[in-house]
Amino acid sequence: MLQTPSGGAGHGTAATDRLMSIGTVLNVLRDEFPEVTISKIRFLEAEGLIEPQRTPSGYRKFSAHDVERLGHVLRMQRDHYLPLKVIREHLEAMERGEAVQLPALGRQRDGESVPEPPEAPTAARIGREELLAAAGVGEEELREWESYGLVTSLEDGVYDAEAVTVASLIAELGRFGIEPRHLRVMKAAADREAGLVDQVVAPLKRHRNPQTRAHAEARTKELAGLTVRLHAALVQMALGVRLP
Repeated sequence: MLQTPSGGAGHGTAATDRLMSIGTVLNVLRDEFPEVTISKIRFLEAEGLIEPQRTPSGYRKFSAHDVERLGHVLRMQRDHYLPLKVIREHLEAMERGEAVQLPALGRQRDGESVPEPPEAPTAARIGREELLAAAGVGEEELREWESYGLVTSLEDGVYDAEAVTVASLIAELGRFGIEPRHLRVMKAAADREAGLVDQVVAPLKRHRNPQTRAHAEARTKELAGLTVRLHAALVQMALGVRLP
């Protein structure tokens, strides 16, 4: 269960004290979801999965309910590979008080549930126009990023949800004068790290036992989270800074 900061007890300000900034929400979520980013939270808001309050100056303020809902969404993506449309319908049904069950990823054999994820699990997909809108960039910028291999579409011309996170981060770095060509070293490092993880789990992925393949998926996620955290820690150590 996600732990959220408790509200204050001041007169007339308790409701406001219980609201959190997007940075605070990120810190709360990262214990369970180390790869979540501010861009991912904004994307889920744009998709209508959460509706944080806004201050008069436009800053997002999240309630404890918003954080719990975010955790539920991220959990369904991580554990069940559900597309956002299905997650939204599931949440709406829950809010109507309906008894709903998530689609099972396993199969029944002799009365026993055997985990068996599909060969190509369904992930959140968005079109090119949706990606441009979510990242707030133009067609020319996206083409340049694709030319450097920073953003890549899937075979059917759509993008997965992480492409929004990547595109948003590239755009943010651009405001500091960091150009796509400068990011090739980051892409190369990410590819090497992914190759290392894949090398570790490859024997499990090739196994004929479906339970072993399911274990490979879990091990991949665990290793990915560790490599992301190590990479971030090494960058902070090299720069001599500590991020909140």
